[in-house]
Amino acid sequence: MTSHGVRGGRGGGRPTLEEVAVRAGVGRGTVSRVINGSPRVSDATRAAVQAAVAELGYVPNTAARALAANRTDSIALVVPEPETRFFAEPYFSDMLRGVGAELADTEWQLLLIFAGSDRKRQRLADYLSAHRVDGVLLVSTHADDPLPDLLDRLEIPAVISGPRSAGETLTSVDSDNYGGGRSAVEHLLARGRRRVAHITGRPDVYGAQRRVDGYRDALRDAGLEVDELLIEPGDFTEEGGRRAMSALLSRRPDLDAVFAASDVTAAGARHSLREAGRRIPSDVALVGYDDSAIARHMDPPLTSVRQPIEEMGRAMIDLLLTEIADRRPAGTRGLERRHAVLATELVGRESS
Repeated sequence: MTSHGVRGGRGGGRPTLEEVAVRAGVGRGTVSRVINGSPRVSDATRAAVQAAVAELGYVPNTAARALAANRTDSIALVVPEPETRFFAEPYFSDMLRGVGAELADTEWQLLLIFAGSDRKRQRLADYLSAHRVDGVLLVSTHADDPLPDLLDRLEIPAVISGPRSAGETLTSVDSDNYGGGRSAVEHLLARGRRRVAHITGRPDVYGAQRRVDGYRDALRDAGLEVDELLIEPGDFTEEGGRRAMSALLSRRPDLDAVFAASDVTAAGARHSLREAGRRIPSDVALVGYDDSAIARHMDPPLTSVRQPIEEMGRAMIDLLLTEIADRRPAGTRGLERRHAVLATELVGRESS
């Protein structure tokens, strides 16, 4: 009686992962990455592994592999925000689109988990402590969020979207927030604007802080003083943009330009400007951030800093699958922490 899938195995048994690695001339971890669908493998290496798999008749036993490795073949996309914000802001849907596209040709399952309240965070902590997922993508994280430290303690492979600080300990993917903020202000200054206001993002978000840094440095490098009365905290929401714009107009009615930390915020600012009788861009030029669909559909269309959000989602999956494949035995440390920063680009439209 002949069994299937025994070609090349020692003593006629099932071919092993190690035998595939020897036949392909690569390491065991590389074979694992190919089988698990990690995109962090060259085309030539993937072809060599797939050829070795075919020659040996190696058949991965997914259930046994998952059980032996304490694997679930699932990844959690964790959003520590209320559901209302997730569905209101294009950033999240674009991120989800990139993540989904990168996972489409793999066997991984994606779980979307909201953790926008203390109760939900505790429930999530219990869930993660039971190791019910193999890795976590964490987006929209605030400086005081306890989830990243929990993931680190549990030694769960994780990638964070936007580091919490310059000393981030988790692998992270971000866009060039500093360069984006700087380019927005340089664009306004090049058009003759001199009293440029800034509606910030949430002050406890590192990316928002970096956009403020770019704003400040662009003004200083142009020989202008930074007027603190022209900086107003926002929270990335439309209502926050309305409130901040009203506060700025009351303090500095002579402002002639506004850089808003998101397109949604810019939409709120536009509402307050129109209520105050200010024309865009003749009276006040307006620049947003994200280059979302909102920017293209505003009246007038909004100049915005393009943040490659879908590409960020793809990069997060790339790094996370690599961390999962490279994970060391339980109780050991030493995974290399990677920090990817993607370029931003200013997209000019009629609002400025």
